[in-house]
Amino acid sequence: MIRESQIRKLVEEHLAGTDRFIVDVIVKPGNRILVFIDSDTAVLIEHCISLSRFIEKHLDRETEDFELNVSSSGIDHPYTLARQYVKNVGREVSVLLPDGTKIIGTLTSADNKGFDVLETKKEKKVITEIPHHFAYSEIKETKEVIKF
Repeated sequence: MIRESQIRKLVEEHLAGTDRFIVDVIVKPGNRILVFIDSDTAVLIEHCISLSRFIEKHLDRETEDFELNVSSSGIDHPYTLARQYVKNVGREVSVLLPDGTKIIGTLTSADNKGFDVLETKKEKKVITEIPHHFAYSEIKETKEVIKF
């Protein structure tokens, strides 16, 4: 079976010197490999294709067959790294707490220890801004709010 650490090493090697980084590497039964990457600027389809070809070049299908899927983390995936929080400062996010409470607001700052969200509530024409600070260990997940 192909190991996650083996794939992670290949991804790190390929992304070295770029502003792209690993979000997650998953190897499922049957050698179904899922690689999620992000970037401080943008992840283009060309980046995913290049990484996919690099990984395939370093694996031997004669030894072990595999299925490989390389993609960007995407706006529908929760943030998992402090670097993702930092790059998304200024965006509207939804923070889900372990007790099920959901806080929606603007991500105002982030560092390696935690992040801040400014929640805006409007009740009876009165707008109230509520600042929140979270340690990463205090939350269940954070996702970008998608508006159409």
